Amino acid sequence: MGCTCVVCKGEQVYTSKKRGVAPLLEWISDGVALRGFSAADKVVGKAVALLFALAGVRQVYAPVMSEAAVHVFSQQGIQASFDRTVPAIINRAGDGPCPMEQAVREIDDPQAAFHAVRNKMEHLRAGR
Repeated sequence: MGCTCVVCKGEQVYTSKKRGVAPLLEWISDGVALRGFSAADKVVGKAVALLFALAGVRQVYAPVMSEAAVHVFSQQGIQASFDRTVPAIINRAGDGPCPMEQAVREIDDPQAAFHAVRNKMEHLRAGR
């Protein structure tokens, strides 16, 4: 199937092949109701964890999850499952921190994280 992110609740299933925070940003921006859903994502850092919290998901699985994401899920009462944790999520080039993680480094509020991540995405797109 090649999906990067899947959320489901009963018969309702949403899938995406987009990378990073893009699926969640799109679903939240489009008003897709994800409260009570279960989610699976390839890599979950703090930015994605805060977006899942904003969306109201109840549990998340990822093969790789950052320590900050685990903390967010614990604070938000979201069940988190993972194969391994990492201290931080790195960028796609592998030479530094993920820009989305940097955008939410000092943020703990899911709504504020949504705005910070969306602004960072717009800034990155404008720079291309």
